[in-house]
Amino acid sequence: MGKKRIIEKEGAAEASGAEKDKNQASAGRKVSIVEKGRVYIQASYNNTLISLTDDNGNLLAQSSAGSLGFKGPRKATPYAANRIIETLGEKIRKVGLRNVMVFVKGIGSGREAAVRALVGQGLNITSIKDITPIPHNGPKSPKPRRV
Repeated sequence: MGKKRIIEKEGAAEASGAEKDKNQASAGRKVSIVEKGRVYIQASYNNTLISLTDDNGNLLAQSSAGSLGFKGPRKATPYAANRIIETLGEKIRKVGLRNVMVFVKGIGSGREAAVRALVGQGLNITSIKDITPIPHNGPKSPKPRRV
């Protein structure tokens, strides 16, 4: 009844404890080195979202103005976009990213600031593409008001 405990000598216990620490450190999340990647910037009127992916589209890191603690209308400011890139810059250095393609989506005020901040991080930007969805006619607009 109860747990069975194995008693080891003191010298052996210290050696096995060191081995456990090494095993736990190696069992952590592995960071792969990626040369080329993509940065997706989504700037809306209310928030700015930035995602970092590899060439295949697998997500490496992401951040937003709301996750950094900005609330309300401050989330959509250029300053918030700048801070997002600063926090993602640390993750970019860990991954070892050098060349990035930038995809900008939306019409918020943080889109220009985010691209400028990416240039300031020392990355080699190979292309900048605007992927903002544009309607080709779209739904019927509402009738004008008769007052």
